[in-house]
Amino acid sequence: MGLLDSIAGAVMGKLGGTEGGMAQIALDMFNQHGGLNGVLEKLKSSGLGDQVASWVGTGENQAVSADQITNALGNSQIAELAAKFGITPDVLSSQLAQHLPDVINKLTPHGEVPADSGNMLTSVLGMFK
Repeated sequence: MGLLDSIAGAVMGKLGGTEGGMAQIALDMFNQHGGLNGVLEKLKSSGLGDQVASWVGTGENQAVSADQITNALGNSQIAELAAKFGITPDVLSSQLAQHLPDVINKLTPHGEVPADSGNMLTSVLGMFK
C-alpha cells in the first residue's frame, strides 16, 4: 500500500469509510487558501516556516502538532471542515497534522513547488476518488 493510500485510508476511516473523503477535505482546504501555494503561505505566515521548508525540501519532514494546524488554519475553518464530514475538529486537526507533511512532501518533488502545482494537485487528489 502506497503512502497516498495510507493517508486516504486513515482519514476515510475517521470519516466512516466515505470514499473520496480525503480528496474532498484536501480540495476544500486548498480551495479556501488559493491552492498549494496559498496553503504553504498560510502555514508559513502562522509561524510554521521551518516545518513547511522541511516538507517542501528533500530532507526529513519536521513534525507539526494538531494545535499548530488549528492555529495556522483557524478554529473556524477546522470546525467548518470537521462539521462537513461529521468528525470533531480535534480529529480533523490531528489527521491533518499527521498527514499534511507527507502530502505536501509528495506534491513538491525535487524540493520545490512545481509551476503546474494546480494540475499536480488535481492528479494526486484524483487518486483518492
